Amino acid sequence: MIDEKDQRIIEHLTRCSRTPTSEIARFLGLSDVAVIKRIRKLEQRGVIKKYTVVVDPKKLGYNFVSLTGLDVEPDKLLEVVNLLKGRDYVRYLAITSGDHTIMATIWAKDNEEFTEVINELKNLPGVKRVCPAVVLDVVKE
Repeated sequence: MIDEKDQRIIEHLTRCSRTPTSEIARFLGLSDVAVIKRIRKLEQRGVIKKYTVVVDPKKLGYNFVSLTGLDVEPDKLLEVVNLLKGRDYVRYLAITSGDHTIMATIWAKDNEEFTEVINELKNLPGVKRVCPAVVLDVVKE
């Protein structure tokens, strides 16, 4: 069970995963050791799955970011997912129950590369439809 202190630790780490445990401990009125133990338990229980860095794709030269829905034949779903998992241009991949069978975040350097990626996706076995939506601005991460 996650208590209020665990929740507040998670909030701190979500805002900045590099927040020193001493700072979190001071804020919560706990010892450094208590915070470290709580974080380890959250990691062991799978509540905290990983620590990561959020980058700006444009600063890395990726001028096209797309949230792309793919409609896939049910019998080809896992095959397409496995193919997409190996593509460097796919930065996020999920099987969904919404409007599309698969949702992927795609990064491309320019319009030409983006068009090539979309054409490649359209030609994957079992893909019926590809619905890209180019991200114009990120309002909240």
